[in-house]
Amino acid sequence: MALSREQVAMRVAQELQDGYYVNLGIGIPTLVANYVPDDIEVMLQSENGLLGMGPYPTKADLDADMINAGKETVTAAKGAAIFNSADSFAMIRGGHVDLTVLGAFEVDQNGNIASWMIPKKLIKGMGGAMDLVAGAKNIIVTMTHASKHGDSKLLEACSLPLTGVNCVKKIVTDLAVLEVKDGAFHLLERAPGVSVDEIISKTAGKLLVDGEVPEMVF
Repeated sequence: MALSREQVAMRVAQELQDGYYVNLGIGIPTLVANYVPDDIEVMLQSENGLLGMGPYPTKADLDADMINAGKETVTAAKGAAIFNSADSFAMIRGGHVDLTVLGAFEVDQNGNIASWMIPKKLIKGMGGAMDLVAGAKNIIVTMTHASKHGDSKLLEACSLPLTGVNCVKKIVTDLAVLEVKDGAFHLLERAPGVSVDEIISKTAGKLLVDGEVPEMVF
């Protein structure tokens, strides 16, 4: 079966390493804050000016003035710092973010990402994604493998306006974990109960499968 949003976030959380500074984008990426492993310490950054995000608040912890870049209420972890947006983007543009987790409309086999607009649809703006994909040391994308109409989101070439070029290193979808390198998607893991054949059928770009593909473990 395809993974839930929470399971995708749980799998992404396994990519975190002790001491990382991590930016979490809007949508599924924000859920990663709830699944940071207990044996590591990471600092989660929000581009609106918070370094040290904690998990989503309970009713008792809720503070309407404490929000992330998606205007969701969040908590501050021990040692958190609050600063203005200009300083936040100086941190991003200065290359001080180890990992960015972003959602996307499309990713192609060369690591290009389209995440900020669909032509002829109303958008709020490009947000901070273009700075993040240019400034972060590593980019992981979370997304559904295919659209609600069944069209693949993993393409030979993106059809939508690009957010960044040759920047995506890894993708966690509701069906699989894939690495992007050498002009192809490399299948690393599959969701429990999902066959390799299903993943192949829903991947429009070049997909390489090397031997047995293990199921994800949570």
